[in-house]
Amino acid sequence: MTVDSYCDHCGGPADEGDHAACAAARVMEPPRFCARCRRRMMVQVTLRGWSAKCVEHGITTS
Repeated sequence: MTVDSYCDHCGGPADEGDHAACAAARVMEPPRFCARCRRRMMVQVTLRGWSAKCVEHGITTS
């Protein structure tokens, strides 16, 4: 089981502050930060969806 410690939109600590705006933005946008390690991810958007790659934790897709 993995614990998401960081917001995948802004990169801030997930348990600090209000991330309602981040959650709303994530409806239309791919994640920008790895929720496990806070690294900036390489994101590729295509017509069919998106993929985001963390060098430590691998690829996430839509």
